[in-house]
Amino acid sequence: MSEKLWGGRFVEDTHRLASAYSASVHVDKRLAPQDIRGSLAHVAMLKQQGILSLREAKKIESALNQIAKEVSAGTFEWRTDLEDVHMNIEAMLIKRLGSSGGRLHTARSRNDQVATDMRLWTREAADRICQRIDDLLHVLCKQAEQHIDTLMPAYTHLQRAQPTRLAHHLLAWTEMFERDRSRFLDAARRLNECPLGAGALTTTTFPIDRHHTADALGFTQPMRNSLDAVSDRDYLIEILACLANTALHMSRIAEELVLWSSQEFGFVDVGDAFSTGSSMMPQKKNPDMAELIRGKTGRVIGSLVSLIVTLKGLPLTYNRDLQEDKEPVFDAFDTVSASLEVLTAMLETAEFKPKSMREALADGYTNATEVADYLVNKGIPFRQAHALAANLVEAAARAKRPLEKLSLQAMRTVYRGIDEDIFVALAPEVAIERRNVFGGPAKSQVRAALRDLKKRLKARTPKVSKRRRT
Repeated sequence: MSEKLWGGRFVEDTHRLASAYSASVHVDKRLAPQDIRGSLAHVAMLKQQGILSLREAKKIESALNQIAKEVSAGTFEWRTDLEDVHMNIEAMLIKRLGSSGGRLHTARSRNDQVATDMRLWTREAADRICQRIDDLLHVLCKQAEQHIDTLMPAYTHLQRAQPTRLAHHLLAWTEMFERDRSRFLDAARRLNECPLGAGALTTTTFPIDRHHTADALGFTQPMRNSLDAVSDRDYLIEILACLANTALHMSRIAEELVLWSSQEFGFVDVGDAFSTGSSMMPQKKNPDMAELIRGKTGRVIGSLVSLIVTLKGLPLTYNRDLQEDKEPVFDAFDTVSASLEVLTAMLETAEFKPKSMREALADGYTNATEVADYLVNKGIPFRQAHALAANLVEAAARAKRPLEKLSLQAMRTVYRGIDEDIFVALAPEVAIERRNVFGGPAKSQVRAALRDLKKRLKARTPKVSKRRRT
């Protein structure tokens, strides 16, 4: 602490190395808007309770609003010797108002102050991530609509497996992000309780109204236990887990874009604006943005692990280790937000290649399951039908032909009951349309899934900060 401003029992000034080592204002100054909002709510409550006079409260409120304008304009002077965002703002308040500025901190500690600020910031940041996810979902919805009739192989083990629609594949991506969004909403509801009024750890002797400040700041209620209020950071672990999961999903999609944009696949052109060249090889077009999304996922996962390790051995209540909670959270939010923006813009301009996708269906015997299903409809048990289909694939491989190019005579050497209608069953369009099951790739099911997605997007709930937990 700054001895001159805060006082204390110490007879020696803090060593310059210790001051520099413990300063966090370079990280936590981004909490200034939330810190000022929390202070304004605190002042209003102190005024209501008669702890501050009307005149004192008005002076403090006016000065805080002026500081907020300066912070927003980038003209506020941040001092590292004042350690953190809270001390910087309060020091400026005291500088401008004199001793009455020091009245702001009545019935409050930096412990409950920072806990409140961080919950406010995280709640708002979750709102922004949910909006970024919605932007991405709109783009995926649009691309899926345009590619309902684009057929492609679906893969298992990165091997061509069965025919599907590109729209069906893109809708699988939307399901990932829908779950991610719901996790953020769920986590944000749980963190939406107010620590303010917990004081350093055991509240205060002043007759404060914690429900008043909680309501003024849009929280559901005050936190029920003051010790827990100042020490809890598990909501940050939970939100970091949400961020890590979202980053993980983006990484998986980025990996597919990297594969699909290669000459070996040729399924997509991600566009020049999101690609780079080579300093040596003039022909290269590299999907670097997709690779960076994949690479940055490690940082987000690392932020989660970092905070878990920080918290795992801490006793109640506040410990200075908790100062280290902000940097991983800020970095993870920034990284995921930027990655969502880039992925959204990249997919919006991506050019998928229907011809290449359709040609890929000709290799790999993706219609082999249709043979087994065809034989089952002839009354053969599935396991026997599966073995016969495998024999037919082996025969086609020996002949170096796709299944549908084998003659009926060649097929009947495997099973005599095969008729001409098998060639209808082997067509990719027929194979896909026969999978007319909820969640499947048949056109009617894909159209229904798109309608449902559009309906959900249209009926999105208000911001997390406006929701109340019931």
